[in-house]
Amino acid sequence: MVIFLIRLAIFLGSSALGLWVTSLVLDGFDLSVSGFVAAVIVFTVVQSVLAPFIASIAKRYASAFLGGVGLVSTFIALLVATAFTGGLEITGGVGTWIAAVVLVWLVTAIATWLLPFVFLRRRLQERQADELHKADRRRRPAQ
Repeated sequence: MVIFLIRLAIFLGSSALGLWVTSLVLDGFDLSVSGFVAAVIVFTVVQSVLAPFIASIAKRYASAFLGGVGLVSTFIALLVATAFTGGLEITGGVGTWIAAVVLVWLVTAIATWLLPFVFLRRRLQERQADELHKADRRRRPAQ
C-alpha cells in the first residue's frame, strides 16, 4: 500500500510539474489556479489508464509505434483535461498542441524518473545509516 501511495504521489507530482512548466514556457497553454488540481487529477488518471492500453494495442498491431505511446497518451490526456476541466485551456493552432504534447510528455517523463530520488532519498539515507550501525555492532564484541 505504501508503494502504491508513493507511486501515486510521483504520478501526480510529475503531472503537476509537466502541466505547470508547459504553462510557463508555452503561449496559448493556460492553466488557471482554481482548476489546476482538477486538471492534474484528470490528466493523471487518463494518462495512467491510457498508457498501458495504448501500449498493448501498439505491441499487438504496430510494434514500431511503441515509442510513441507516451506521446499519444499525453495528447489524449490533454484533450480530456481541456474538455472536462476548466483548469486547462489550450488556444492556438496545431503547433501549440504539438509543442504542448511534447513539453508535457518530456517534463513528466523526466519528473517521473527523478522524483523517486527526491521522495526516497531520506529513506535511503536512513537505511544506509541503519546498515552501518548494524555492521558496527557486529564488529564490536559483546560486553
